[in-house]
Amino acid sequence: MDFQISAEHQHLMQKIDHFVQDRLIPLEQNPESFDAHDNVREDLLEVLRSEVKAMGLFSPQAPRERGGMGLTPVGQALLYERMNRSIFGPVCFNCAAPDDGNLTVLSKVATPAQQDRWLQPLIDGRVRSAFVMTEPHPGGGSDPSMIRTRAERVGDVWRVHGHKWFITGAGVASHFILIAKTGEGSRDGLTAFAFHRDDPGWEIVRRIPIMGPEEHGGHCELRFDGLEIPDEHRLMGVGQGLKLTQIRLGLARLTHCMRWLGLAQRCLQIATDYVAMREGFGIRLADRESVQMQLGKVAMAIDTGRLLTMRAAWRLEQGGKARPDISMAKIQVADTLHLAADTAIQLCGARGYSKDTPLEWIYRYARQARLVDGASEVHQMVISRAVQSQGPSFFTWGPGAD
Repeated sequence: MDFQISAEHQHLMQKIDHFVQDRLIPLEQNPESFDAHDNVREDLLEVLRSEVKAMGLFSPQAPRERGGMGLTPVGQALLYERMNRSIFGPVCFNCAAPDDGNLTVLSKVATPAQQDRWLQPLIDGRVRSAFVMTEPHPGGGSDPSMIRTRAERVGDVWRVHGHKWFITGAGVASHFILIAKTGEGSRDGLTAFAFHRDDPGWEIVRRIPIMGPEEHGGHCELRFDGLEIPDEHRLMGVGQGLKLTQIRLGLARLTHCMRWLGLAQRCLQIATDYVAMREGFGIRLADRESVQMQLGKVAMAIDTGRLLTMRAAWRLEQGGKARPDISMAKIQVADTLHLAADTAIQLCGARGYSKDTPLEWIYRYARQARLVDGASEVHQMVISRAVQSQGPSFFTWGPGAD
């Protein structure tokens, strides 16, 4: 096993580290940097994105021929965790959800004409996007086969009726990828479509209030009442919507892990710095065995998550789907992010609970990690099915089975 990092990746990591430390982290300490939903202010974001573009670090996951950096999953794993040592990081580099996942799947499945229309503006940072799949009960959530929003073909257009919710980023998105029911099969009954914000026949019902800080555009409830989508805006074949969803969510779940590992490391660093200088009852907190045990537990959990994430990224590069690997990383890193934030707040005391550090922001954000892109229980089922079907070969060191 080779854990060496190429000189090119090391150089990119250093550039990102400098930008995050020197430019982004100081902005987090200024309340005026934030919008009303605890994210970086839009006008400030545009300035920061211009600076990232000038450094040649914008849209690193996008194909080189379309202006991106063409990073593979392993390269993304190396860089994304560095970006998210700042709570502002991923969106500045155009690597935040849901744009990151949409950009990747459009690069893989859209036709050249569709990429010109729907993908290129995303790569350039001229628009935002949303992935429209989740529905209220009794519609589809973790089980896409339950989707009830229907697209009926009428000549050369598809007419959509239905109800979606918790659609991340919809409030500011211009480009949308919609998953709708077009047949009755459990595997081939869904189809994917692209549509634009200005297309008539749909509406944003509300921006749903949530516990944590929000991505730009929030998490919205949508209703479709006759939206017409030309067949040329259908993505992949009729009945291949589930396949597109699997292509998108596989890597998207893993890039969540990459980013969350950066936040977890930031929590650990804040706690480590504080206990090194804080004294109580004649001794530094860092010299107390109980504190050392807590810090050691967090550090081990973070590195376990990094190894699982990198192995999954490597297996994707070998041509595998890496489903159980991604599920294991998703569970581990989601739990680790919450552990890191909770431990750091406890060690920093009232300061950690205040807004003097980003710990309370990360703590609120961390709770969603065990829910988004598949609840932890669903991923445990994925792992269990792989163990039962593969037997002892589940524990192979090679590219692995899917």
